[in-house]
Amino acid sequence: MIRLSGIAKSFGDNTVLDGVDLNIAEGRVTALIGPSGSGKSTLLRTANLLEMPEAGTLEIGDAGVAFAPGQRPSQAEILTLRRRTGMVFQNFQLFPHRSVADNVTEGLVTVWKWPAAKARGHAMTLLEKVGMAHKADAWPATLSGGQQQRVAIARAIAASPTLLLCDEPTSALDPELAIEVVDVLRTLAEEGMTMLMATHDLRLAAQIADHVAFLDGGQIVEEGPPETIFRTPADPRTTRFVGTLLGAAGGN
Repeated sequence: MIRLSGIAKSFGDNTVLDGVDLNIAEGRVTALIGPSGSGKSTLLRTANLLEMPEAGTLEIGDAGVAFAPGQRPSQAEILTLRRRTGMVFQNFQLFPHRSVADNVTEGLVTVWKWPAAKARGHAMTLLEKVGMAHKADAWPATLSGGQQQRVAIARAIAASPTLLLCDEPTSALDPELAIEVVDVLRTLAEEGMTMLMATHDLRLAAQIADHVAFLDGGQIVEEGPPETIFRTPADPRTTRFVGTLLGAAGGN
C-alpha cells in the first residue's frame, strides 16, 4: 500500500495542498483529476519528493518519511523512496544526447550499477514491450511525441519501481499519438503495475484507472470508481468539472 497522509504544500502564501489523504492499493491505478492549479501535479510530485511537503507522511511499502516545517528528510530517506518510484513526465524529458536504448539503460548503469551488457539486454526487452525496439539506436529528436513518451515509459519502469508516476502523460500529444501511449499504459495496468497519474484525459482515466480522485483548491473533493466519478458524482464541483471536459471532448 502507498499512503499519503495529511500532505501539505505551499509556495509562498499560496497553499497548493491542504492536508491531502490518499491511499493507493498495490496493483491498482489511481487517476488524479481536477482543474489547472488544483494541486494534482504537485501531489503527484510529492510521491517521489520532487516537491517536498511541509507536513504529512508518505509511505511506499515498508519505507516512509514524516514531514514538518523547516525540516528536510535525510538524503538516505529521500533516495530510498525515490528508488521505489518511476516518473513519466508530460514533456518526455529524454536525454537528447543519448540513444533510445541508452536513455533506458542510463539509470540502471549509473544508479543501480548494472553491467552495461545486462542493462542493454533489459532495455531491449522493455523497448520491445512498448513497441520501440526497432528504434533502439535512434536519437530522441528523430522520434514522434508518442514514440518519445513510450521510450520514457520504458525508462521509468526499467528498475521495476513499486509505483509508477505519470504527470499528464498524453497532454502534449495529438489524439492519434496519445492512443499509442494509452495502449502501453493499459498493458502495464493489466500486468499489475501500481500507478498514480495526473491527467485531464478522461479517456485515459476511464480506460485505465481503478480509482479516481477529484482535487480542487488543494483538497480531495471526491474519490471513487471512475464510473461513479464520471457518471454520478456526488459533489457539484465534480459534476461541473467532468461536464466541462466531456463538453470539450465532444467539440473536437
